[in-house]
Parts: sequence; C-alpha cells; structure tokens
Amino acid sequence: MTKTAITTPNAPVPAGPYSQGVVANGFLFTAGFGPVDPATGKIPATVGEQTRQVLRNIAAVLAEHGATLDDAVKVTAHLQNLKQDFAEYNDAYLEFFTAPFPVRTTVGSDLFDILVEIDVVVALSE
Repeated sequence: MTKTAITTPNAPVPAGPYSQGVVANGFLFTAGFGPVDPATGKIPATVGEQTRQVLRNIAAVLAEHGATLDDAVKVTAHLQNLKQDFAEYNDAYLEFFTAPFPVRTTVGSDLFDILVEIDVVVALSE
C-alpha cells in the first residue's frame, strides 16, 4: 500500500508526529483538527465558532488534494460538552455539509482546552 501525506499552511501545523492528511487506497483521511486559526493562532470562544473553524481547517487540507467536504463519507466529532453544545455544533455543521450527508459519529470527549475536534474520511474520485 502506498500512502501520501497531505500538508498545507492553511491549516494548523500538527502538534505531534502525525500528518494533516493521508491519501491511501482511494481515500483521504484527515487528522483530528481543533479550532486553531492557522493565520492568527487564536481559538474562537463558542462551540459554533469553533466548529466552523475546525471545518475550515479540514476543508483546507482537502483542497490540497482537490477534494471538498462534499466528498466526505465519514465524520467523527468530539465535543467537550456533548449535551450542552450539541445543538449549536449541529447548526454550524449544517453550514458546511449538504445531502446526502456523510455518516457521522459525535461523542463526548475530554478535550484539551477546546470544545470540538473533528476528523473526516473522503472517498476520492477514480
């Protein structure tokens, strides 16, 4: 199997030994992204604003390989405060995805000073 790393300055630099994205076997897998704005290094305050920034970060990685969020087939999202923040997160999420929606798992997680982290899997065109 061949795998190719995807990198872009338009998304946050990895904080450890991982790639922003990897292409393998006809899929593009992204890292779990937090809401850091790559231009300013700042983190928005609300879960809605953080969700939007996370999805902009992911979209930037996908764009490096000519893909978009419309190509996503699987989304995994982690929320610091699942019950409290789900509705606001979901409203922001809907601004970035259209039907047919990718499958999605949203769970509560103990995140490190952020409210949301998301990764996606994209099916690439043949």
